[in-house]
Amino acid sequence: MAPVFTAQMSVFKDHWRMYVVLLNTTDPWPDFGFDRADSVQTFTERVNALSVLGFEPVPGAEWEWTENSAHPDDPASPITLLAALRVRSRTEGEA
Repeated sequence: MAPVFTAQMSVFKDHWRMYVVLLNTTDPWPDFGFDRADSVQTFTERVNALSVLGFEPVPGAEWEWTENSAHPDDPASPITLLAALRVRSRTEGEA
């Protein structure tokens, strides 16, 4: 069975960035920067970015979206939108 990882997306320096979390390793996390931050990338754009990084969604996986506030007690504080998806290596998924 292929190892399962988590791909995450968030806005960094005014642009959406996708990265795959590799725990228990000193390897750098694969990451992909999108050209725009004005809107969330389409499903196809996200899958294409995963492909460039060498990963694919685990069958049946769905994107999970979370809002985080720097100041939860202040309803006017900015919100950070995070997305996560379970993924596997494309080469191991083909085996």
